[in-house]
Parts: sequence; structure tokens; C-alpha cells
Amino acid sequence: MPPIRLAGLLGAAIREQRQSRELSQCELAELAGVSQATVARIEGGGRGPSIAMLERLLAAMDVQLVVGVEPLDAHLDARIDDLAARPIAERIDELGLDELLDRLTDFPQVITGSTAALLQGAPVPADALEIALRWQDSKPLTRWLETNYGQRWNARWGEFGGVWLEPEEPGEHRWSTRYGEIRATMCDELPETIEVRHGGRSYQVVPLVELELSEPRAAELLRHYRDRQLASDG
Repeated sequence: MPPIRLAGLLGAAIREQRQSRELSQCELAELAGVSQATVARIEGGGRGPSIAMLERLLAAMDVQLVVGVEPLDAHLDARIDDLAARPIAERIDELGLDELLDRLTDFPQVITGSTAALLQGAPVPADALEIALRWQDSKPLTRWLETNYGQRWNARWGEFGGVWLEPEEPGEHRWSTRYGEIRATMCDELPETIEVRHGGRSYQVVPLVELELSEPRAAELLRHYRDRQLASDG
């Protein structure tokens, strides 16, 4: 398993345990005697924690790590099966999607990536709001981030913070904010969209067929999901 993928699984495990106990990142950090930035970095999955750090965080929540092996992609398959069995409305609430969108009113954007796939019924993992933004809206985006405690992903350190917020600066277009994480695709013009509705709310999303052409991460997840469907039907 590639190290980045393993880091993502470990980060997700810490996040799930923390959220199940209704702890904030700051509260878990205090219990474990580490910084909030450390918890955010580990949950972000950019760099894997040491075994000692992982055990320290888990012990603070009265649980422990159990190590095992499984067939390649078994974890992803199990996640897809779990998502397929859950209502889309529940997954929207879990992501905090509506609350974040309600506050992104300073500039136009459309939903793309795994978030768009989720809203169109594909049971693929989505752990952040993925949106397409125009380069011409970089300044209002930066102002919004400054107002809402934004921190940009620092690939060098594997955590949020310590780099300039502005999209024009080198680095991933990925920010943590007080309302959740945002991952942006910067473009000259917004892509064509379709409208989907859930719970009386409409969302402008990039269609699945376009996601498979323009969003590598979402395309890989969608292909994996469809391959599994074909295998089960066969």
C-alpha cells in the first residue's frame, strides 16, 4: 500500500474516533499533549504519524491500534459498500456541505470532483468540498479565507499552515477553514454544469462524464466503482 494512502487511512481512523466522541481537534490535542496542528496534519493524511504518536492519540480516546492485512483495495471496497447503503442526505450532512456552501457567497463556483460525484449518487469517498473557481476570483477567495481562518495545505510539512493563502502562490489549492476543508480547481472559465436536487436544495455540479475526463482522482474512484459493479453483475 503506498505510504500516502496508508497515511490517509490512519488519518481517517483518528478523525472517525474523535468525531464519534464529539471532540474537537483542539480537545483531542489537549488530551494527548500535542498541538492542534499535529492532529490536523495527521487527519489530513498528507504524512503518516509515527507509531508512538498514533498510539498516543488513540490512548487519549481509550482505544488502541489493531494491525492486520487484507487484499489490495479491500478498505476502499468496504468504504464504497458502506456509502452505497447510506442515504445521500446523510452523507451531505456528514460533510457539512450545506453549511459551507451557504457561506461561499462572495464569488461564483461550481461543485466538482468527488463531491459532485456524491451528489449524483455515486458512492465514492468525499472528505472535502471540491469546487471549481475562476482565476479572476482569486482576490475575493483570499479575502474570504482570511475572514474564515483559512490555512493552506503545506505539502512540505504535511499539514495546514505556514504558507501563503493566495491561489497564485505555488502549492495545492487546498485550504482548511472554520467551516470545513475546501479543495479547488482553478480555471479561466467555470465548467458546464447540471442541476441536482436533494432535500429541496439545488446544487450546480459538473456531470459525471466530464469528471471522468477532467478530474483524475474522481475518475479513478468512479472507474473502480463501475468495475466492481460489472464484476458483481457478471
